[in-house]
Amino acid sequence: MSKPSDIRRVVIASFIGTTIEWYDFFLYGTAAALVFNKLFFPTLELQQGTMAAFVTYAVGFFARPVGGIVFGHFGDKIGRKAMLVTTLMLMGVATILIGLLPTYNQIGIWAPILLVTLRFVQGFGVGGEWGGAVLMAVEHGAAGKRGFYASWVQAGVPVGLLLANAVFMFVSSSMEETAFLSWGWRVPFLLGVLLLGVGMFIRLKIIESPVFTEAKKEDAGPKIPILAVLRDHPRNVLLAMGARFAENAFFYIFTVLVLSYGSQQLGMAKVSLLNAVLIGSAVQLVVIPWFGALSDRLGRRPVYLGGALFLAFFAFPFFWMVETRQPVLVVLAVVIGLIGHAAMYGPQAAFFSELFGTRVRYSGASLGYQLASPLAGGLAPLIATKLLEESSGASWPVAVYLLVMAAITLVSVWLVEETNRKAL
Repeated sequence: MSKPSDIRRVVIASFIGTTIEWYDFFLYGTAAALVFNKLFFPTLELQQGTMAAFVTYAVGFFARPVGGIVFGHFGDKIGRKAMLVTTLMLMGVATILIGLLPTYNQIGIWAPILLVTLRFVQGFGVGGEWGGAVLMAVEHGAAGKRGFYASWVQAGVPVGLLLANAVFMFVSSSMEETAFLSWGWRVPFLLGVLLLGVGMFIRLKIIESPVFTEAKKEDAGPKIPILAVLRDHPRNVLLAMGARFAENAFFYIFTVLVLSYGSQQLGMAKVSLLNAVLIGSAVQLVVIPWFGALSDRLGRRPVYLGGALFLAFFAFPFFWMVETRQPVLVVLAVVIGLIGHAAMYGPQAAFFSELFGTRVRYSGASLGYQLASPLAGGLAPLIATKLLEESSGASWPVAVYLLVMAAITLVSVWLVEETNRKAL
């Protein structure tokens, strides 16, 4: 186990780095929900343009398992730290290039093609980042506090979302819409230059995981970690995937779909919707570590199951509250939903990491986490938008879809072993 000062340094570095990477990733989601249909798909009608923007958004999720496999392999063979630096660089450069990208009116069909390519690079980077960040926190910590330490990496996600939406809202509200669509939308992406510099400075200063260093001294490990995981731990990979379905799908409905649904279908102001996501993200920053710490005391399974069950009951009320068009109730709906999500997300990092041995842990945790991303989170806004279109704007089919996601997660977590006291 590391010294307390080393643990704090690693947790802070992982938290800040993850915040920056998810700022990059979520910034795209906000832009896809609000402006990319006009910039990159102007020849399509509003609903079809939004669908097309969400298709490019989903590409990043399909790239995440690829990144998880590639960086998981090298993270288990070479080390955690090198992968964290590499993935941060990939994400930062891709985000900056999106900010410099010509639109459809400037270069035609090449604009959406290049957009999809850069989105793939974003997804590839973030797919490899998560495993390294959580393992650094988990493998530096003591058994009784792993959930708490690793949850701070998870807390970087709502902070990234908070920053992405705050910057987007500030820029969009400080200028006329024509100026924003002309050049203002680029500003949040180009700010990635500053964030990349900060993140690289911090991550280069952390030390390698002591658990991995010790294990590497003892043996060379499997030649191909991903094959060893699939051979020795197929059940845990599948159950980790299933555990993510509700967590991932609900999150992107609460934070991405609500922006397009509220503005296009319900006629609400974009600022009100962004405010709801901002407030919900701020609340998550507090409750994610709390749920992580709670899982150290009660166990990962009961806390995770409680979150999934709560969201299953909240699927219909969420839409009822949003459809009132009352800003206070919309904010409350998003906040309540994200608290339920945090009950799963807080314990998740330690939970998944503890399911696998040290020499295959990066590959195993990344694979279980990232394989669910395209099926749950990546497709959720797209499926929900299609369901809304087919039902002439009725939200109940989306709520039923979310109930199915919750059922998959409840069964998966019920079947997985408890890990909170497991030795690494």
